[in-house]
Amino acid sequence: MRIIKVNATNSTNEFARELYRGNTSFKPVCVVAYEQTRGRGQRGAGWHSNAGENLTFSVLYPKIKVHVNHQFLMSATVSLAILKVLQEFNVPALKVKWPNDILSERYKISGILIENILKNNEIAASVIGVGLNVNQTNFPGLPQASSLKLVTGSQFNLDELLKKITDEFEKKITEITAFAETSILEEYTEHLFRRDKVSTFQLPDASFLTGIIRGVTKSGRLNIEVEDEKFKTFDLKEIKLMY
Repeated sequence: MRIIKVNATNSTNEFARELYRGNTSFKPVCVVAYEQTRGRGQRGAGWHSNAGENLTFSVLYPKIKVHVNHQFLMSATVSLAILKVLQEFNVPALKVKWPNDILSERYKISGILIENILKNNEIAASVIGVGLNVNQTNFPGLPQASSLKLVTGSQFNLDELLKKITDEFEKKITEITAFAETSILEEYTEHLFRRDKVSTFQLPDASFLTGIIRGVTKSGRLNIEVEDEKFKTFDLKEIKLMY
C-alpha cells in the first residue's frame, strides 16, 4: 500500500477525501500524520494525540464489495484487523466497545472513524480513519484513555506497527463478501466489550436503561436484552454505554 507521510494536517480523513476528489480509479493509499490538529472521532468528539508519539492515519480504499445497507460490515472488519495485529504484540485484554473503539484492560487505546463515499447508491470509496495511542503516557482529563506503552510497558516502532495494520486491512477487506458477513459479525460479537453482562446505558433524554448486550444487527445496531427474552436495538445516536 502506498503511504503518504505528512508533518501536520487538520484531519487525515479530510486529507484522504481530497485525494479521492477527481480520481475515478486508484489503488489503496494511506495518509499518516506526525501531528493531527483537528482529529475527529465518533459522535463528533475530537481525537487529541501528542505529535510523534502515536499513530493517526487514514486509508483511502477503492470500491469495496459491501452493500450500502450493510456498511457496518466495514467497521467490524477494520476493528477485527486492528485486534489481530495488537494480539500479535501481546496487548492484554483486548475488546471492542461498540461500535468500534478498541479497549485494553477497559481503557481506550484506539478509535476508528469510517466515512464511506456513496455514488449511485453504492460505496464508491471508503476512508478509514484510525487513531491509535502508542507511546504516549500522559492523558490529562481523559481517565479512560491509555496506550500500548502503558498497558505493555514496551516502546513501539510506529512504522512497523503501521505496516502490520495496513497489511492486515488489505487482507481482511479483500475477504469481505456477502457470504462472509455472518462469520465476520459473529467474530465481532465475540469480542464485544461487556457482552452478556448487565450494563447501564444512557439515552438521549438523559434517562438510564439497564440491559445486556447480546450482539449487533447486520446494519450495526446494538442488540440489547432489556427484559427476559425482550430485545431492543439502538443506533449510535440513540444510546451510550456507561462504564
